Amino acid sequence: MRPFHRLRPDLASLRWKIAALAAATACLVVATVGVLVHLWTARDIRYRAEARAFNGVYSAMDVYRRTGTLTGGAELDPADLPAALRDPSDNIRHTAYDGRVDGNVGPSMWAAQRTGGPGSPVLAVQVNMSSEFHDLRQLDVTMAVASLVTLAAATPLAGYGAGLLARRLRRVSETAGRISAGDLDARTGPTKGRDEVADIAATVDLMADSLGRRLRTERQFTADVAHELRTPVGGLLAAADLLPPGETEDLLRARVRDLRGLVEDLLEISRLDAGAEQPVRAHVPLGAVVSEAVARTGFDTEVTVAEAESAPTVETDPRRLERIIGNLVVNAHRHGDTPVQVTVEGHTVVVRDHGPGFPKDLLLHGPRRFHTGATERGSGHGLGLTIALGQAQLLGAELHLDNAPDSGAVATLRLPD
Repeated sequence: MRPFHRLRPDLASLRWKIAALAAATACLVVATVGVLVHLWTARDIRYRAEARAFNGVYSAMDVYRRTGTLTGGAELDPADLPAALRDPSDNIRHTAYDGRVDGNVGPSMWAAQRTGGPGSPVLAVQVNMSSEFHDLRQLDVTMAVASLVTLAAATPLAGYGAGLLARRLRRVSETAGRISAGDLDARTGPTKGRDEVADIAATVDLMADSLGRRLRTERQFTADVAHELRTPVGGLLAAADLLPPGETEDLLRARVRDLRGLVEDLLEISRLDAGAEQPVRAHVPLGAVVSEAVARTGFDTEVTVAEAESAPTVETDPRRLERIIGNLVVNAHRHGDTPVQVTVEGHTVVVRDHGPGFPKDLLLHGPRRFHTGATERGSGHGLGLTIALGQAQLLGAELHLDNAPDSGAVATLRLPD
């Protein structure tokens, strides 16, 4: 059963935004149409009532002048005649709307005409519009109910259609996320339709193809250069051994060793990139392996093994684990500041220095080869952390880089249980 929070709709998602927009648009259209129909119908009712009243006065006046009798509901000077019709200044028929409601008599339309000269009675006809306005109210209710039914049916359809679009966009987003995480083989693949989403998906796939080609070219170049340099660097180191002892020999030998270390790092990265590395696992005491790896660096580093008597035994590749710890310790001394502390607790190894800390760019994007991230961390080629991260992934471990609250870089290696 899915957790409750997953059952709740994400109101910030594109699907619900589109559904809400469709519902709002439908409500606006319904309201606009309803108001227009109401106004047009009310105007038509008044127009027809005015025509009836006008024609009624015409017929009643004709009969009154010929026979002296009142017909068709006509009255002479009725008490509730609107003030505008009580004393017409001419002998022409006039109409007026009376919106008063009195008992069963609702809004009315009056028509009146003076029967003779000035001072003669006014003949008036009243047309009651109660039934027409009742029909108008019924029409309003019917339209409101029909609009709600239509809205209730249209909103789920809009949500379903928006869901299809959101799923396609989510698929493209997931593919882009996998590519960003390093899966250069991730592809969105063919999508239905020829709309903007299909264009975005095709562009993401094209970007992944181009990025994959460039990275493969870069990795191949790195591997080729490292292989080509390995032989001449070995020759340089052998030639340096033939030089007579002295300051020049020591300086040359140190520089050749640095160059050989760089070539070996490049070869190691190329093997990790190619997936040619396979761990050789063994059960080893974690504290002892870490202490030995730190000692081999030659730097003065404080090592603390929590509960040394009951230190855990882990199944891992000890050579690669030593490589990770050594790179982290060397990086801490070269680019951080003393004291450098290494703590082993359970299956976790923490390496901390007290320097300026890791740069924000490195924490955001992770270690990158030939990129140190900030000048305050000193010069370097950025391969140490890159190799440590690659070896940790090969061992199934997690390497997390962070900065301490009181300054200093903190690298945390968590080995699998």
